[in-house]
Amino acid sequence: MIPQSAPVTDPWPATQPADETPVEALGDLYRDGITACRGAFDVAWVERVGTDIDAAFREARSRPDGAVGRGPQRWYVEIHPEQLRGFVDLVTHPWVVSVCRAVLGPEYEIVELGFDIPFPGAALQPWHRDFPMPEETRLRRRLTSLAFNLTTVDTVEEMGPFEIAPGTQWDDGRDFDHQMFPPKDRYPRYAARAVRKYPQRGDISARSALTVHRGTPNVSDVARPVLVLGVDAPGAGNAAHHDMAVTHDYWAGLPELVRAHLRCPVVDALVPIRQKHTIEGLVMGAES
Repeated sequence: MIPQSAPVTDPWPATQPADETPVEALGDLYRDGITACRGAFDVAWVERVGTDIDAAFREARSRPDGAVGRGPQRWYVEIHPEQLRGFVDLVTHPWVVSVCRAVLGPEYEIVELGFDIPFPGAALQPWHRDFPMPEETRLRRRLTSLAFNLTTVDTVEEMGPFEIAPGTQWDDGRDFDHQMFPPKDRYPRYAARAVRKYPQRGDISARSALTVHRGTPNVSDVARPVLVLGVDAPGAGNAAHHDMAVTHDYWAGLPELVRAHLRCPVVDALVPIRQKHTIEGLVMGAES
């Protein structure tokens, strides 16, 4: 059974109003390619997210193409909003809304919901970005999409934290393999810039998926699930790569703030998503 969205009581009492420009976050994103809001949700809310991710992963792995490999013991699964009880809470969080408006414009589009799980044994990924640089970014230095991440565990070194090379969202990348994977002779530059992130339950981060990054080895005995929310500026085109949908009843119950930005079909019944975007190169996973 697909769980319905559950309300949360005041999980963000200390954040700015959604219509206030998040100046610090804007500075972080354009300088480093990543920013964060600490303690955005309480731990009980995050635990519910973790429960929903566990259920969605078991369902996805029970059928062909339900999950896509991103290296040894590392999986990505795209889900429908109705599979996540906290979806409305996440996409209406004042910090999320204000960052989307400031970076992507008032007509921003929610186009992706999923999660990435590095299990024990997940290997070091090659440095990469998640898609080729759009011409709008190359020519005008404008970010046209954001990836919001939320961990369901308190991250420690042994779990294989996310590693990012700040400032590399502006690297041209036309000579990268598939315009996503830089040549190995660039690795020392990224390693010199590299910062590992150790988010805790309740933190939200936002990044440009163009910023060069990689997953590091999970040598612990626990998985490190991370929720992924993808948001576009109008015309960015990433919705075409995703298949999330909502039912008519669910759509009718959504706040107008969510309906105004959710770009997906409204259907009679949900169909399980078949993952269709295997990321070339990451399946090897052991590059250094």
